[in-house]
Amino acid sequence: MSSIITPSKLARCAGPLSWSRRSFMQVGLSGFASLTWPGLLKLRAENAVKPGHERKAIIMVWLPGGLSHLDSYDPKPEIGSEYRGPFKTISTKVPGTHFTELMPLQARIADKFTVLRSMNQKAGGHPAGSMQMLSGDADTRDKPKPRLPDWMSVAHYLRSKEGKRTNPLPNYIGVNPPLEYNGPAYLGDAYAPFSVMDDPNRPNFQVPNLGLSDEAETRRLSERVALRKSLDKMERAFDREGELGALDEFETQAMTLLTNPQTRDAFDLNKEDAATRDRYGRNRWGQQLLLARRLVESGVEMVTSSLSGPLCGRVGNWDDHAVNHHQFEALRFRMPNYDQAVAALIEDIYARGLDKRVLVVVTGEFGRTPKISFDRSTGAGDASAPAGTLQPGRDHWPRAFTNIWAGGGIQTGGIIGATDKRGEDVIERPCGPGDFLATIYHHLGIDSSKITINDLNGRPTPIVDHGRPIAELIA
Repeated sequence: MSSIITPSKLARCAGPLSWSRRSFMQVGLSGFASLTWPGLLKLRAENAVKPGHERKAIIMVWLPGGLSHLDSYDPKPEIGSEYRGPFKTISTKVPGTHFTELMPLQARIADKFTVLRSMNQKAGGHPAGSMQMLSGDADTRDKPKPRLPDWMSVAHYLRSKEGKRTNPLPNYIGVNPPLEYNGPAYLGDAYAPFSVMDDPNRPNFQVPNLGLSDEAETRRLSERVALRKSLDKMERAFDREGELGALDEFETQAMTLLTNPQTRDAFDLNKEDAATRDRYGRNRWGQQLLLARRLVESGVEMVTSSLSGPLCGRVGNWDDHAVNHHQFEALRFRMPNYDQAVAALIEDIYARGLDKRVLVVVTGEFGRTPKISFDRSTGAGDASAPAGTLQPGRDHWPRAFTNIWAGGGIQTGGIIGATDKRGEDVIERPCGPGDFLATIYHHLGIDSSKITINDLNGRPTPIVDHGRPIAELIA
């Protein structure tokens, strides 16, 4: 099949008003080799890296479905068996702070991060909960697509307005990013992530067509003027949603990725020594977070990585209803890989001198019910008994959950907030999605209390309309 993208292929691929940045990703980077950009050589020169010019960065590790706080960072061993899981508590590097036995590696470095035990939000469904945490949308109804852009897209948009980027890599990269319920909304698909969906642990993993070194290929790439001319002749009605602007923005980024050799190096995990790769874990999650570290070291400013898929268990996420998973077998199954990958990432951020510039945040959209429920399994598989077997689970719980923060110049080794004796509700230092988002923006140098962005109707919309940066997390 030809890799050349013609206007007819474009129409077949997406239909009217749908050709977007994500459509490019569906075609694949191989399709970029057919695109054109007349100023190719100039573009390559303008995007040369300038060491020391890196700005603040964030790695967000997303746990879709939510981690049980009682079974991880907020154990309450004194509660009754209808709430308490089977896991013992262990001491951590921070005197008086305890985790469950599922996280021995993180317990040993607990002085390098802060645990926020008092996060809460109002939405009980995955879509609305994700939108609350990542975009600040206060609506508790589950919607098919986001009304507000997520913080990653907003930061990408605002950074793009600060002037020409000197780094050849995108501002925002998702390594298996959380895309299901979130996105750039009215900002347009130019501000969605450059997404790496393949498994970085595969022996032959690579992001194809990065950093072309063949001069003939580069020359052919620069001669693809015909496509641009064809696109420019399309009726402007095609652009009612600003998709051509997204196309131009993304094409520029694609051409830079194709023609700058530095881009291939940033994604090349083979440049890491074997001991480092082993320390993160020779599995998808470990290598995702190792790649995230490589990317921020290379100047990427926002990296998101969702820990999902087969390493979670049968249903591929942290949604441990009893019909999906045996809650406690699921945690035994996935937590060693989670513990290892997150501990290695946090250790590396400090060991490599990134701890002032790079903030690491680990969270899900909510937690799991403190009270254990029981239901019949809907199917056998990793961490789930055969169909019909009665097994324990925990359901959605937005009223109180935990996330962790490391790097970013924050004061670490602390605990912020508290939940009641059964872990059901926040009783000390409640923090909501607005506070979560304002803290992230503050690290990036964005004053969320003052910035608005016009929506599709031209209305100025605050990027955070409630909440303020969590003072205990600000250096």
